[in-house]
Amino acid sequence: MTKHRITEENKAAEDLLPPKQPDGSGIGVNYIDAYIKPMNVKLDDGTVVKCKRKGLKIMFQVGEAKGEAIMNRLAHGPDPKAILRRALEAGAEAAGVAFLVEEGVVYLEA
Repeated sequence: MTKHRITEENKAAEDLLPPKQPDGSGIGVNYIDAYIKPMNVKLDDGTVVKCKRKGLKIMFQVGEAKGEAIMNRLAHGPDPKAILRRALEAGAEAAGVAFLVEEGVVYLEA
């Protein structure tokens, strides 16, 4: 298995979490959008990695492989960080890779 460094976690996104920043979504969509934006990168081998949110879905694309997951507040909430982490892990798994965060750095393992 090969581990690819994607980006550092966007710690500034935490400033968008309630109660600092009002959010009526219940899952922290402002935080989620800010957290995943830096994950849209091109790896050293030319593989394109894309991550985006559409409603309650997280969509992951690694090269041609695609995966998606639902952000489930009932199963993984109420913490928006936990909800997002579970959705990112499930979306990446559906795309055939593993989503890892180690010491503030985001990796994909294929």
